[in-house]
Amino acid sequence: HLVESGGDLVQAGGSLRLSCKAPRMITSTFNPAIMGWYRQASGKQRELVATITGDRSTKYAESVRGRFTISRDNSRKTVYLQMNSLKPEDTAVYYCNRDDGELPWGQGTQVTVAS
Repeated sequence: HLVESGGDLVQAGGSLRLSCKAPRMITSTFNPAIMGWYRQASGKQRELVATITGDRSTKYAESVRGRFTISRDNSRKTVYLQMNSLKPEDTAVYYCNRDDGELPWGQGTQVTVAS
């Protein structure tokens, strides 16, 4: 259902742009869905870091607010996460899903931030 990409190894202070494609979701389902980016650091629970509604209202976890920007392209059934001013504590596997987490999870994309 969901295919994440764009993760990499970067230095602290760097930037990355993650993409999440939902090729198997039909447009009429994807467009109104509240989509979110989650992350799971090693040994920790998965956490929701950003969400975007169908009309592009956004919310962010306190830990990423002001540094991360979530966006979406409904014509491509794709959600993006622009990550700036990356910190070592942002190191995690990043996933996308609906805000209720009810879609089958993808494999995620690894983001590693070196200090």
